[in-house]
Amino acid sequence: MKSIVAGLLSLGAVVKAVPQGYSNSLSDCLNTKKVPVSWISSPDYANLTEPFNLRLPYKPVVVVLPTTSKHVQDAVVCAGKTGVKVQAKSGGHSYASFSSGGKDGSMMIDLQPMQSIKLNGEIATVGGGVRLGNLAQGVWDQGKRALSHGTCPGVGIGGHFTHGGYGHTSRNWGLALDHIVAADVVLADGSLVHATSTESPDIFWAIRGAADSFGIVTNFYLKTHAAPEAVTYFSFQWGDALFQTQKAFTDTFLHIQQFGTNESIIDSRISFGIYLDGVATYNLGGTFFGTVEEFNAKIAPELLRGVPKPAKVITQSYNWIDYLILMSDKTTIKEPLTGYDEHDNFFAKSITVPEKDKLSANALNAFYTYIKKGAPTDYFVIINLYGGPGSQINTKDTTFAAYNDRDSLWVFQNYGITPPSIPFINGLNDAIINAQPKTTFGAYLNYVDPSYTAAQAHKLYYGDALYTKLAALKKKVDPTSVFWNPQAIGA
Repeated sequence: MKSIVAGLLSLGAVVKAVPQGYSNSLSDCLNTKKVPVSWISSPDYANLTEPFNLRLPYKPVVVVLPTTSKHVQDAVVCAGKTGVKVQAKSGGHSYASFSSGGKDGSMMIDLQPMQSIKLNGEIATVGGGVRLGNLAQGVWDQGKRALSHGTCPGVGIGGHFTHGGYGHTSRNWGLALDHIVAADVVLADGSLVHATSTESPDIFWAIRGAADSFGIVTNFYLKTHAAPEAVTYFSFQWGDALFQTQKAFTDTFLHIQQFGTNESIIDSRISFGIYLDGVATYNLGGTFFGTVEEFNAKIAPELLRGVPKPAKVITQSYNWIDYLILMSDKTTIKEPLTGYDEHDNFFAKSITVPEKDKLSANALNAFYTYIKKGAPTDYFVIINLYGGPGSQINTKDTTFAAYNDRDSLWVFQNYGITPPSIPFINGLNDAIINAQPKTTFGAYLNYVDPSYTAAQAHKLYYGDALYTKLAALKKKVDPTSVFWNPQAIGA
């Protein structure tokens, strides 16, 4: 830990270099409280503030580099006194760059120095700056334990866990969010609370779904699982064959949808997603918590019944860590503790499809027709199965946590390289939504879309009833909106 902190602070965590023309009151406050920071003129500022999505760069007025919860508390108090808005950065993968504030002039509290992982029995205590790959490796190394979370090892725990957190173990174990049993949270008044189902239960409820609006989690307490000795990875690869005709495209998806809701075949042990890349790639891949033999005997025949034969089929057993490496598309899930430098330039949207409605043939036909028109840029679509028989995602409601998406069958991520992809990606969403007008579609908060107004985002991510409850709590615990981004609760 000392080496991490030294590396971060040696480059310019100095309060004196206040940007010209800016009030000294924030500088004085942070300096008095000895909070480690980086200002715009500091040599490390550019690297610290470079966003994952290069399309949306913002300039925080200051970057706080806390090594303790007290540093976070003091920084929040200083921001509140001087009218500066605050957002935390865990891994920095916010699609909308909200971890940079979502506008110029905010305070970014970069939790990168807070990298501790300590396993005690089945509970892991994890610092707010830990990335998913290091989390997975850490709980494995300390006790052969595992958690449900996404496949990208560079994503930070903060936003991922507090806004859902889907992975190919989620139908079996629940979302990442469902593993939070407690959290140390800094509130807008600078107080530090240990939030659980019985201590500060309203904060515990709110940070599991809307933490960016209510506080900064400096430590997570996570319930882990015994890592399986082996899981089965499967991949069915059709290449471009299913794009040749609308009938092949739509009928195959409808069969997969029927398969995904067939309780005689599907249980919590299976998760999968469909991956489309232009009109050249149509793959279905996922994870089965069972043997290759059982998968090939029971599941694969039903999945392939009546659909075109894939060009390639893979079913292979992996031990836990090798499986995580495979899903990461890297050679290791370990990420650097400092100097993370992965970026993209993109625009993304999401669609959550209610399980009670499913996707209609009309919607799939419209989606196919739009795709076949051609895209002006590279793009991909990922369609993950959330619901279906046995899903541990859809077993809870909004009384458990401030997370609304408990009734989806599918969740789409439509992702395009910008700038020319923005109209095309918007059209991908519209093609489905407009073709199925009686369905109330939503959106997934971890694929946050900055093109939505605050009101649109609140409705799509939370729904009216949940948002009303969140807004009332926001007025109570953060009446001046110290924690703010363009789509925050109360914005």
